[in-house]
Amino acid sequence: MNNSNIYDLIIIGGGPAGAAAGVYAARKRLKTLMLAEVFGGQSTDSAEVQNWIGTISISGEALALSLKKHVEAYAGEVLTIRDERVQKLEAREGTFIATTDKNSYAARTVLVATGSHRRKLDAEGADKFEHKGVTYCASCDGPMFEGQDLAVIGGGNSAFETAAQLLAYAKSVTIIHRSPEFNRADQITVEKVLSHPNMRAVKNVEILEIKGEKFVTSITYRNKTTNQVIELPVGGIFVEIGQLPNTEFLKGVVSLNDHDHVVIDPRTQKTSMPGIWSAGDCTDTLYHQNNIAAGDAVRALEDIYQYLRSK
Repeated sequence: MNNSNIYDLIIIGGGPAGAAAGVYAARKRLKTLMLAEVFGGQSTDSAEVQNWIGTISISGEALALSLKKHVEAYAGEVLTIRDERVQKLEAREGTFIATTDKNSYAARTVLVATGSHRRKLDAEGADKFEHKGVTYCASCDGPMFEGQDLAVIGGGNSAFETAAQLLAYAKSVTIIHRSPEFNRADQITVEKVLSHPNMRAVKNVEILEIKGEKFVTSITYRNKTTNQVIELPVGGIFVEIGQLPNTEFLKGVVSLNDHDHVVIDPRTQKTSMPGIWSAGDCTDTLYHQNNIAAGDAVRALEDIYQYLRSK
């Protein structure tokens, strides 16, 4: 393969991690290809983001546009941006080949920043009221529901952490779980959260419907033991039933954990495959947020730069 066609770096993804990586790679004058179908990641689903540092409040759409403009400001001589989905990544003859739905590209290094997507709530009305009371990001949207009765769907640590966060400003919080026990959450966390006077739990139920007019007004569920159907008035519903990392194309290439997150060295963001790094929500780091993803990508770029310059 002609070396002139080989990039120093291919960045896969256009969320906060991918965008941060693109800016840093360009500033370091690395010949970089950024493959990003969309910019902004999951934040594009948020009506208002209040925890993006340096900006008091910004819509998800505006944040995505801001990230895109920042990266595009460096596009040209060293940074190429293409709107393509990576379908396959493989190591070949000392380089990495990224195959998209349109073409194939070669690079000396790769940064995977493909993020993840929320497992969606499967209930009547859930899609209809998404962004209208049904939300998948408490840290993004929670403060907008101050003083209201809220519900959290889920039974793991994320659900209880969300409930604890919401209790700071909600009138009440009800955690609704499909199983009879909270086996996926730490017992000490469960006990601490449920001890709050404005907190209650509903277990072993099937969620039937989300109701409302212009905005959510209630959630209806069925008790699996008694078959009783209950309609609970709420002003907001926070769904915490799991994240699914966008790593299908990495299977057999780098090590993934049991949940298909990329296993990385947290000091450097290196994966099990030399020459491939990963950052953001697709990794096995403990916490996943926009600011963390951007910082992780910067750490990765510093390490990638040293790696390339040492060759």
